[in-house]
Amino acid sequence: MSAPLSEAANIPVSQASPILTYSPVVFDVPGRPVPLEIKVSMPESGTDLPVILLSHGHGQAIFLSSLDGYSPLANFWAAHGFVVIQPTHLDSTTLGLRDTKLPDAPLFWRDRATDMHYILDHLGDLEAAVPGLAGRIDRDRIAAVGHSLGAETVTLLLGMQILDPDDAREKDLSDPRIKAAAVIAAPGIADEHFSKKAGDNYPSLKFIDFSNMTGRALVVAGDKDLNVMFSDRLSYRWDAYTHAPGPSTLLTFLGAEHMFGGIDGYDTAETTDLNPVRVATLRALVWAYLRSQLYPGDPAWADAVEALEGDAIAKVESKKTLATSKA
Repeated sequence: MSAPLSEAANIPVSQASPILTYSPVVFDVPGRPVPLEIKVSMPESGTDLPVILLSHGHGQAIFLSSLDGYSPLANFWAAHGFVVIQPTHLDSTTLGLRDTKLPDAPLFWRDRATDMHYILDHLGDLEAAVPGLAGRIDRDRIAAVGHSLGAETVTLLLGMQILDPDDAREKDLSDPRIKAAAVIAAPGIADEHFSKKAGDNYPSLKFIDFSNMTGRALVVAGDKDLNVMFSDRLSYRWDAYTHAPGPSTLLTFLGAEHMFGGIDGYDTAETTDLNPVRVATLRALVWAYLRSQLYPGDPAWADAVEALEGDAIAKVESKKTLATSKA
């Protein structure tokens, strides 16, 4: 029998509390073709709450690529002390904009990052719009988490750049207000293993450059997450760890495919490796990492890594560890 979704692989977390969820919060953003809709999940009580901006993937499901997706993650992080903010990006299937001639369709990669900038610029308005939230956010402790294309969005906030020579727009979309991050299954660099079909359909993916990605992040990858529609190189999904100067920690889930057991939603058809324990472990480990990054001296991450030792579900590596092993 599968373990309950609440059971991680022995990863210690704080006591869960009841949560409140409010959506949609709607902003009419100048120049955006449709209003920005946001879902907010938060603990029922508490003040000085840290924030997670959660960016959804591009996926084919109708509602999972929107503010309504990733409930297994958002609900857990809210129950354990975070205010979780989930925007619906322009590439969401719920909006029907992918096949339009709007700039940057179908991925809307740049608009995704500017969505996050707008939210951070208007946190006060967001607090005022959500009943019971005003005055409870700690604006000095903001994290970002994304999956798949959402992970690319987070890497842009951390300094990754799309160096398209035919795009004259500003390349730097980073935001120093993001103090910690987790990037889950992010797109990698377009080397000789990169698919021509992916480059033709999603041109921006050909120009990913991690050399200026100095923001701190946990890079999460699955060792079975291989999609030749993008690249036939398995390490493609952890290039943000290999090639960026900022992230120094790689969390690899053994046996995990692109959905990591079902992080995108409860009982989703998109999940090819359904595994509730994997989901529970991932969200607990990300929670622990963000806690220790946002609160220096908090032992959550060290305790989590110690608890993970010897477990066959995942492994943690650091660049320093790898360098030592090569010596």
